[in-house]
Amino acid sequence: MERKTKIEALLLLGANMGDVKKTFTHAIAELGELGRIVSRSLLYSSPSWGFEASDFLNQVLIIETELSPQELLNNILNVEKHIGRVRAGSGYQSRIIDIDIILIKDTIIKTKELVVPHPKMQERKFVLVPCNEIAADWQHPVLNCSISDLLEKCEDSSIITKVL
Repeated sequence: MERKTKIEALLLLGANMGDVKKTFTHAIAELGELGRIVSRSLLYSSPSWGFEASDFLNQVLIIETELSPQELLNNILNVEKHIGRVRAGSGYQSRIIDIDIILIKDTIIKTKELVVPHPKMQERKFVLVPCNEIAADWQHPVLNCSISDLLEKCEDSSIITKVL
């Protein structure tokens, strides 16, 4: 019997519409069916990025799965759709749920559908702060530095607040 390779991925959940905490609980339950949730950060509040809207809540998960990165992406898109995400137009907008693959340990992917590491992660404190909480020592395989180093160097001046 062939053993499948397991991957560990950092996933970022973000939303600013509806009951976000309830939505995240639902999303995490569905994502847990794709593999094992190894860790999850606290919730963080951050201002919208690239457009005017109410603040977002964000949370980062580490998932261990036997899915390929493309299979993981396809399943994440299905989770978003199942929860009620509607993709309309281009550009940034308010949303009921957004789930991004931020990093897959030691993996670089550049396809039309999937780019890993996330190409703007190092520019965004709302990504780096919760990632740093649970995966500070993970290495960015392109920039060759840890998440904690990326956070230290990040020029984003946004205020990121833990949600209690």
